Amino acid sequence: MSKGKIELEPSMEVDHLLNEIQKKYTDQKPNTIDGVKIDFKNSWVHLRKSNTESIIRVYTEASSQIEAVNLMNRFKAELLAFGN
Repeated sequence: MSKGKIELEPSMEVDHLLNEIQKKYTDQKPNTIDGVKIDFKNSWVHLRKSNTESIIRVYTEASSQIEAVNLMNRFKAELLAFGN
């Protein structure tokens, strides 16, 4: 398991970023009950906005620690790309 956060610039709209990720991964049928959770065959990622800070929390789980960290870094990069 791995966890991290993405610090957002003031111009970045958190709901827009999460909606874009949800659209990109429609085939995985994201769960949007508490943020956006995307399940893959051997891993998952859960993205949650903070109500008190300008951040998105990123939680991942995979077969190994390295895979979990790589998955977290991948989603951090994807979210930041949507913000540009």
